[in-house]
Amino acid sequence: MAVPIAVLDCDLLLYGRGHRTLDRFKLEDVTDEYLVSTYGFPRQFICYLVDLLGATLSRPTQRSRAISPETQILAALGFYTSGSFQTRMGDAIGISQASMSRCVANVTEALVERASQFIHFPEDEATVQTLKDDFYGLAGMPGVLGVVDCTHVAIKAPNAEDLSYVNRKGLHSLNCLMVCDSRGVLLSAETHWPGSLPDCTVLEQAALTSQFETELHKDGWLLGDSSFLLRTWLMTPLHIPETPAEYRYNMAHSATHNVIERTFRTIRSRFRCLDGSKGTLQYSPEKSSHIILACCVLHNISLEHGLDVWSSPATGHMEQPEEEYEQMESVDSEACRVRQELLLTHFS
Repeated sequence: MAVPIAVLDCDLLLYGRGHRTLDRFKLEDVTDEYLVSTYGFPRQFICYLVDLLGATLSRPTQRSRAISPETQILAALGFYTSGSFQTRMGDAIGISQASMSRCVANVTEALVERASQFIHFPEDEATVQTLKDDFYGLAGMPGVLGVVDCTHVAIKAPNAEDLSYVNRKGLHSLNCLMVCDSRGVLLSAETHWPGSLPDCTVLEQAALTSQFETELHKDGWLLGDSSFLLRTWLMTPLHIPETPAEYRYNMAHSATHNVIERTFRTIRSRFRCLDGSKGTLQYSPEKSSHIILACCVLHNISLEHGLDVWSSPATGHMEQPEEEYEQMESVDSEACRVRQELLLTHFS
């Protein structure tokens, strides 16, 4: 009696019932150099992820050949850091390309579930003060709680709402709003915004804005570039500086804000699935957003583990589209007053 092909496991078709390829790869059998070159991270980091995600990835199954959490994590890291499902990656750990895809989906969702654990603003006063002190040490800008900017990640054209994801360069993308600290640790990451939305609109609609206007830190601010509007909690550069104090303010602002650009380069360099060099993310906007967020979680975990050397600029094709904006700073008179007070107090 013929067995319907749909019920056969992809790995079973590829390797046969008696071939225990899923057990052949062991972390202890390879060097750190191999792990870093193939999966982007050293053994200690990978073992930490196995401990962190193992329970979630070890779902009950009727299959005797269920893929281990360790193998799922290696498969996902291989994709995140190379941007490819090529057979070579699957062969290294003994699974098919279809199984690679399932592993990436499983690990991505497990990381997204833990995003709030690793990406958040500090809450206790001592940590907040340390955050401000570290920023002040960069270029003398006081009261900074984080630097904010947007970056685009290319995705395939979605089936629905196609035009909403077309950015100013005519490419389909997600516009991702992120905030980082002075070391590049992400404090906020909203990765789901359609690429057609300009940065100022993204911020206007973002949870970040609601967070700062209703809950957070009345004694500090974020730094944003001129694509954003000046707010009491968001300091932007002066459009046309005239006095020495205004020039000093703009220079300190630029030197401090540059941290977010370096962070974007580091993330793209470490996670090549985001840099465009292997093409666009071949997923729906929702799944692509989750992959980006998963990479953000891994970025923060890597910094916790001391993997914090700034990377060189990525060579991918997806650059942030230049925004056209109109200066509207005078609309918020209170924000103008806060910035003027900052100028007089710290830069005059």
